[in-house]
Amino acid sequence: MPRLHVGCAMWTHKAWPGRFLPQSLPAKERLRAYAGWCNAVEGNTTFYATPTRDTVTTWAQQTGPDFRFVLKIPKVVTHERRFTAVETEMRAFLDAIEPVADRAVLWTQLPSSFGPSDVEALTRFLRRLPANRHRAVEVRHPAFFTDANATSLLEDALAVAQAEWVPFDTTVFFQSPPTSEAEQDAWAKKPRLPRRTLALTGQPIVRYLGRDSVEETVKGWQPWSELVAGWLSEGRSPTVFLHTPDNNEAPALARRFHDDVRALVPDLEPLPEPEPIEPATLF
Repeated sequence: MPRLHVGCAMWTHKAWPGRFLPQSLPAKERLRAYAGWCNAVEGNTTFYATPTRDTVTTWAQQTGPDFRFVLKIPKVVTHERRFTAVETEMRAFLDAIEPVADRAVLWTQLPSSFGPSDVEALTRFLRRLPANRHRAVEVRHPAFFTDANATSLLEDALAVAQAEWVPFDTTVFFQSPPTSEAEQDAWAKKPRLPRRTLALTGQPIVRYLGRDSVEETVKGWQPWSELVAGWLSEGRSPTVFLHTPDNNEAPALARRFHDDVRALVPDLEPLPEPEPIEPATLF
């Protein structure tokens, strides 16, 4: 049975304790609490530093077998060395994530300077990844979205490696000027690229950026809820990550997106109910 995974860009956030996570929860228990709300998470921290294997073991212990990790390849591999002389770093990364490897996606996020002329290097890199691991690639060079030849070049390379193309849909966010400090920060940092909706594998991944406004965010994802419902009917198992500039409501939004899709696909398995958050006490 196809499954829909939904999640956020992180499993802990300053606005979540007391709302989505218990107050004063130890760091080693926060993922467990988050997993009561969502069944997937973006592993952005692995971009900056490879965790220890012991740390990843705690991730495995805090989540069930159906929880999905989309783990970003370290930036030393993708951004600094551009796949050159990275054997040591990749061996260390793959060894570290082994405790969750059977439910992880290896996510290669590339800088906007990585263009069509670099696809051959990407192809070689993807071919060297473990054959039994899911792979996904996110590109930000405009040519991949606007030039048909560049699009085909990348799609062909991903097809050979059985890798998914991860779209980061910011089109709704950039429809109107920012209205808050968080939106202003995102306005300066997030990529402005056309929306891409074509799935290449049985496990498509979507990153969607809404607004601080819940209403605008929900309205903007309607095309995605219909598309994801279609993917499920085709037998695909997609993963959708809900972002907003401040991410204050992200876990609730992820569940709401799942509910919207389930309204279109009634036999879709519901998410588990999160544990109730105990109110803060004085003593």
